[in-house]
Amino acid sequence: MITIRDFNEGDSAQLLCILNDPEVVRYLSSKIPTPYTLEDAQWWVSTGSKIGIVKAIDFNGSLVGCIGVEQGKFEYERSAEVGYWIAKDYWKKGIATHAINEIISLVFKTTDIVRLFASVFSQNTASMNVLVKCGFELESIQKNAIYKNDEFYNNHVFSILKT
Repeated sequence: MITIRDFNEGDSAQLLCILNDPEVVRYLSSKIPTPYTLEDAQWWVSTGSKIGIVKAIDFNGSLVGCIGVEQGKFEYERSAEVGYWIAKDYWKKGIATHAINEIISLVFKTTDIVRLFASVFSQNTASMNVLVKCGFELESIQKNAIYKNDEFYNNHVFSILKT
């Protein structure tokens, strides 16, 4: 069973394992420390995951990912960016699709946010496909907007509106 839930202290070891996998973090923000330490995981569980709407993705009782929504500020407060990651062993199992659909429902039912968007590295076609499957539409392609690990990427911006 796939659920989204709050992070708990028991998630630290799994966070450490997942977020030290180069394939998982390849297209994630460089805000995530590399290497990812136990202290990083403990801070995330106790503090970081409490900022905004952030949920652990649970598959049959185990942490397999994370999904979060960061609301804009000032005139952008009715718009929010969604981000997520899944442990490599759980890719292509419909877990991200399920979690994204759950977070869309949660955000649109419990907040005044009317637009969710996601920024995707140009090579991350799997994530683009998941977003489209969840009802997001490609809004723009921003040329060379992302620079990570000495490489430029186009940023594909997808969005979905509350109906």
